[in-house]
Amino acid sequence: MKRNIENILLPPPIHWVGNGFRVHGFFPDRKGAVDYKRLSPFFLLDYASLYNFPPSDISRGVGSHPHRGIETVTVAFKGKVAHEDSVGNKGVIGENDVQWMTAAGGILHKEFLETDFNNRGGNMQMAQIWVNLPAKYKMSQPKYQDLLFQNASKFISDNQKVHVNIIAGEYKGIAGKADTFSPINIYDISLKEGSKIDFNIDENHNLGFLIIDGNIKINDNASADKDKFVIFENEGNEVEVYANSDSKILLLSGEPIDEPIVPYGPFVMNTREEIYAAIEDFNSGKFGYLE
Repeated sequence: MKRNIENILLPPPIHWVGNGFRVHGFFPDRKGAVDYKRLSPFFLLDYASLYNFPPSDISRGVGSHPHRGIETVTVAFKGKVAHEDSVGNKGVIGENDVQWMTAAGGILHKEFLETDFNNRGGNMQMAQIWVNLPAKYKMSQPKYQDLLFQNASKFISDNQKVHVNIIAGEYKGIAGKADTFSPINIYDISLKEGSKIDFNIDENHNLGFLIIDGNIKINDNASADKDKFVIFENEGNEVEVYANSDSKILLLSGEPIDEPIVPYGPFVMNTREEIYAAIEDFNSGKFGYLE
């Protein structure tokens, strides 16, 4: 059975995260189409559409800040992003690379445009997803995964027109490299004009497409073009995509976490008491130290 489209979201107004990330906050949106749970386990999607940064000798990004109860997944399409955290992890991602940080019980991190890229300037395009953690894992140990494109699990069609970087989950029997705490699929998909790709998504999963570039037709029905977000209904499991032009899609699907959500800034927990504890632990230095 085909899975129908529920909504195609236009990019929300731009806001800046720090001075380096110019993003459309697709969700959560308590006033609009997507609340805290609609795309669970994905809690937040900030999308930095294509933007040319001029050269600068001033660092651009967001300084040290805390997280608890989630994972942050940063996918770079253009440009370079540098990460550092209070557990001692450092990394730089470039085109089609992924940083996967598990904040879990508590971490400080900072993200900046990589120094040489910042000094030279250039095109930046990226997405950051917050993945909610089940309650039993929210206080587990933080960790970090550098998922570089050169080492990624990939599906390539026989005609070479369909490329899928399987970041998490599985596609056509090929497993992604990311370790996850609940069933999740994240695919970075590139399609040549005139090519097709099909998906068989677990009917119990929430499903959305972020259109990074191009124009696609879905199930011989609706079309969607770049910088839009497609939300699917929760019936059916089959989706077919036809590329009306060279296109790029970020697919997100996952099994919903049926637990209370209490968010507060960078913390996503299950109760108010846990939020108060997170604030106290941060203020008392239990998240570590990072300049």
